[in-house]
This record gives sequence, C-alpha cells and structure tokens, in this order.
Amino acid sequence: MNPAIVVAIVAFVLLLFVFGMYNRLVRARNHCNEAWFNIDTELKRRYDLIPNLVNCVKGHAKYERELLERITALRQECVANTGSPESQAASENKLVRALSALLVRVENYPSLKASQNYLQLQTELVNTEDRIQAARRFYNGNVRENNNLVEMFPTNLLAGMFGFTRREYFEIVDIRERAVPDASL
Repeated sequence: MNPAIVVAIVAFVLLLFVFGMYNRLVRARNHCNEAWFNIDTELKRRYDLIPNLVNCVKGHAKYERELLERITALRQECVANTGSPESQAASENKLVRALSALLVRVENYPSLKASQNYLQLQTELVNTEDRIQAARRFYNGNVRENNNLVEMFPTNLLAGMFGFTRREYFEIVDIRERAVPDASL
C-alpha cells in the first residue's frame, strides 16, 4: 500500500474525529442555551403570577404590607437581572425566601386560605415552581455535559482552541422548602 494513501486515510480519520468532537461541543452549548431559555420562560411565568398573588393577599392581609412591598421589589429585581445564572440565582433565592414567608404568614388568614382566587393562584404558583425545578434540572444536566466536554481530554483541546467555556449551574431554593408554620399555642 502506498504510504501517501495511508497518511491520507489517517489524516482523514483524524479530521473526522476532530469534526465529531467540535460538533459535540456545539451541540452541548446549544442544549445549554435552549435549557436556559426554558428556565427564563418559567421565571417570567412566576413573575406574572406574583402581582396577582400580592393583590389577592393585600385585601385580606392588611398587616403584611411591608412583606408584600418587599416581594414586589424583589420581583422587579429578578425581572431586571439578566446577568449570569449565578447572579440570577442569588436574586431568585431572595424572592423565593420572601414568597415562602408570605405563604407561612397566610396560614394566619383562614378566610384567605379558603378564597378560591387565592387557592387558584397558589396552585398556579406551585405548578410553576415544579416547572422551574424541572427546567433547572434539565439545564444543569446540560451544563454538566458541556462542562465534561470542555474539561475532558481530548475535547478540552478543541474547546480551548475554539473558545468553548464552562457554564454555571443554576441553583435556586424550591419555594416549598420552607419552614413549617408553628402551630403551638
């Protein structure tokens, strides 16, 4: 066999291997982007629900004005934060803690807990939180795959050459991970 043909075949196989690694890196990056957009969609859904929840609670919980104003301000902060997943997670965690505090305080308003509007909003909020958590898990799985490709040999060589980088995980607290209301007298 002609040595030139052997070298050409080896070069062609190596080139296919490089193309395959590059395409895996692109696919991982695109999956991360798509998953992030899913999270963003669910967060916007939560932001749309919050004013309705706040208005519903306002009529019943006249003494909770400071908390309701804080939730409204935190919602605005979250809407305005379009930074990295880490910075958005910090804002989201503050909002989740405030929403959890609101849900705990609502326990003191039996007429509000029985209100159909409040129950519907609470159900929607819980469903949205479930969707956020599912989207977060999907995103973080894609980030894990991306980071593995960026860090593992031999794809790390191509990642460095073509500017592929590690992605940040998106970690927020689940709104249902809240303190149980104290029922002691």
